[in-house]
Amino acid sequence: MRIKVGVIFGGPSVEHEVSIISAVQAMNNIDKDKYDVVPIYISKDRRWYTSNMLTDIDVYKDQDLIKKYAKEVVLYKKGNKYVLQNIRGFWKQIVNEIDIAFPIVHGSNVEDGTLAGYLYSIGIPTVGCNVLAAALGQDKVVMKQVFESMGFPVVNYTWFYDVDYIEHKDQIFKDIKKMGYPVVVKPANLGSSIGIAKVKSELDLDKAIKEAIQYDNKLIVEKAVDKVIEVNCSVLGNYEYQETSVIEQVVTSEDFLTYSDKYLSGSKGGKTKGISSANRIIPAKISKEQRVEIEELSKLVFKTLGLSGVCRIDFLINKENGNIYVNEPNTIPGSLSFYLWEPTGKRYSDLLEELINIGIKDYKLNNNKVISFESNILSNYDGTKGIKGKLK
Repeated sequence: MRIKVGVIFGGPSVEHEVSIISAVQAMNNIDKDKYDVVPIYISKDRRWYTSNMLTDIDVYKDQDLIKKYAKEVVLYKKGNKYVLQNIRGFWKQIVNEIDIAFPIVHGSNVEDGTLAGYLYSIGIPTVGCNVLAAALGQDKVVMKQVFESMGFPVVNYTWFYDVDYIEHKDQIFKDIKKMGYPVVVKPANLGSSIGIAKVKSELDLDKAIKEAIQYDNKLIVEKAVDKVIEVNCSVLGNYEYQETSVIEQVVTSEDFLTYSDKYLSGSKGGKTKGISSANRIIPAKISKEQRVEIEELSKLVFKTLGLSGVCRIDFLINKENGNIYVNEPNTIPGSLSFYLWEPTGKRYSDLLEELINIGIKDYKLNNNKVISFESNILSNYDGTKGIKGKLK
């Protein structure tokens, strides 16, 4: 009997369409002899749908088609099964069931631990990070604080909330000036280079910050690395073991890898192959010593944050002095970084199978831990007299 894999994607995120591209790629590459793919699409208004039609990228050109022909469902545990139940009409029928959830989501409201929290709360085996790891991997400020505590090299930065900018704009400008220009302004919890701007002088700072504030209430401003080389390394595994892919060197038309570079540079006729079509050099043109350092740092970042599944760790290299800085992890990278594993001999279908196996292994490891007690401390609790002195 084939394992039923529920691929969950979309969601209320500015990276909604990027998630669709990544998910459709994965669904079309899963080994159908071993797995039954069950598409689970989350619309921008947070409605869940399932249908085989959702494996076709062209369907998403017209959202009305999805609402008309796909089944709107809810995912929950019924007995020992995880079922998708139709919520339309008088009869609330179970339309499908899944054995394991495979989230392929990007950005806030989904990748940040929100979706993982729901999946873990109903107890379903899940591919990828748990709640804490997903949250740490999404928040660029907290992740850098964790990196600093571990002694990982990061660029100088400052951060603030949107309300701080309104109340303490002058002080924030002073703090940024101390770092020195140019700087990079980023929303703290977004990916895909959305809302990011490189600022070369104070004259353009206010505009860049106000742009980023449109996407997030928490912002980070980093010192830009002069004459930078951007490289990425993918990591596969969990807390027990980690392996690294080849390292890529990204090629950009701007001062940093933009949304257009990532998702539109390889498009033809309005179609895109996602981040796998972006311009890159594989393997990266770096020294053997730099390659080894990046591979080791990638594993350390992965294990420190408690990541699982596949991720992509982004690095910055200063061309002049060779210094390497950890930029950020992508806990569910665009296209699942399959293009970084193919040069190692790992086909996309093989990568997907390994990810499913890691998800099953994580589920078994977690179930071997004590998660609740059989005894019920409330069985002798007298609520009329208050709790003081009762629970000892």
